[in-house]
Parts: sequence; C-alpha cells; structure tokens
Amino acid sequence: MSRTRRTAEGRGRLGSVLSGIAVALGCVLFLGGFAWGAVLYQPYAVPTGSMTPTIGSGDRVLAQRIDGDEVRRGDVVVFEQSTWGDMPMVKRVVGIGGDKIACCEDGKLTVNGKEVAEPYLPEGQDAAATGIPTTTVPKGRLFLLGDERSGSLDSSVHLDDGTHGSVPRGAVKARVDAVAWPMDKFGMLERPEGFADMPGGLSEPGPLRLVVTAIVVGMALVLGGAAYGPVARLVGRGRGRSRAREAAGVG
Repeated sequence: MSRTRRTAEGRGRLGSVLSGIAVALGCVLFLGGFAWGAVLYQPYAVPTGSMTPTIGSGDRVLAQRIDGDEVRRGDVVVFEQSTWGDMPMVKRVVGIGGDKIACCEDGKLTVNGKEVAEPYLPEGQDAAATGIPTTTVPKGRLFLLGDERSGSLDSSVHLDDGTHGSVPRGAVKARVDAVAWPMDKFGMLERPEGFADMPGGLSEPGPLRLVVTAIVVGMALVLGGAAYGPVARLVGRGRGRSRAREAAGVG
C-alpha cells in the first residue's frame, strides 16, 4: 500500500469521525433547542386587531410562560379574565399596582403624572380614543391597553367594573417575546423605552434568541455532517479517475 493511499485513508477516517461528532452534536442542539423552547414558550394566534400595528389579527406570536409577578410596564402579555371574555387576550401593560393612569393631555398617556412616549401606536393616533380619567391601579393588579386604542376592548372600557378596569397579575399566562408569523413581521418585540425610567424598569427579553440559535446551528451541523460521506466519496472517485488516467499516460 502506497504512503499516499495510507494518508488518504487516514484523512478519510478522521473526516468520518469528525462528521459523526458533528451530527451527534447537531442532534443535541437541534432537539435540545426545540425541547427548551417548548418548555419556555407557548404559541398563540391573535384573534383581533387590537394590538395593530405591533401585532395584527391572525398573527402568530411566541410568548414566554412567566409568573404574573414578573410583569413590567410596557410588556405585551397574554392573559385570561372571565369578565372580559372567555378566550386568551393580548394587551400591553401600561400601569401596575399603585400607578395613577390618565389620558389625554396633548394626546399623551400619563403614568404617575409623567407623559409616556408610545412609538408603537398607529401613526397619528392619540393615546386613548375617549379619554381616561385619573385612575389608580389597585395593588396586585395591572392596567392594560391595546396598541390600537380606537378598537380595543381593554381597561379603558372597563373603568366602571369595580376594579378600575384592571386585571389581577395572576391572570397573566405569558409575555409575548416575538411575532413568528407572517414571515414579513418575524422578529422580537422591542421593549418601549418610555417606561424605562419608572420604578422596576423594563423586563429582560427571554432566551428566545438562544433557542433559535441552538436550533439553527444544530440543523447546520446535522446537514453538514451527513453530507460529508457523499461528498467525500465523490471527491475520492474523482481523484481515482485522475490517477488512473495518469497511470495510463492520458493527459
């Protein structure tokens, strides 16, 4: 056996080992990423346009399962409140227990007397359709508004229900991290800076980016490792034909 052939066989064995490791690692990342995401995240289909333009009717979102105590101002949450309806709803938290909510001086929402910038509202729309008298959010509860204020059945239309339009923190099932469908809207939701300077600040995004990265890298490793064998065989056949032609004196 020639030294060249032994070297090629050694490289082939090393390549096979490395490709096997790549496939195994890729499977761990791919399946682990899906499992991790399934534990942390819940997909939802949004039934109405009350969160337009952030989330449209029929959009699919990924929401991180969290406890209601983790909710911060500015979060978009999925919640269930029997007095509001018999289905999961998606709204934005603009006030927490103890906050004083009012609207609208100069077309702006105020929280504890401070005007809040709301860049997520539809262009040209005021912060509330009919106005919100100064309302104190009860302790342990949340004040929720849709981004499409003119057509949202939110806290502003439940002000006379005995709890000042608020819902308990325990009603929150998840916090929306991203729009998954349609693809032209795919991406993480931005945390609104208008609430950043308030006590408690903004919530931290969940690990969705890490989950997606693990899945994509895992898939690439599996496909790359699985492709090594067929590619190596094709390259080997090509080299074999070249050596045969050289031995026969064919140019």
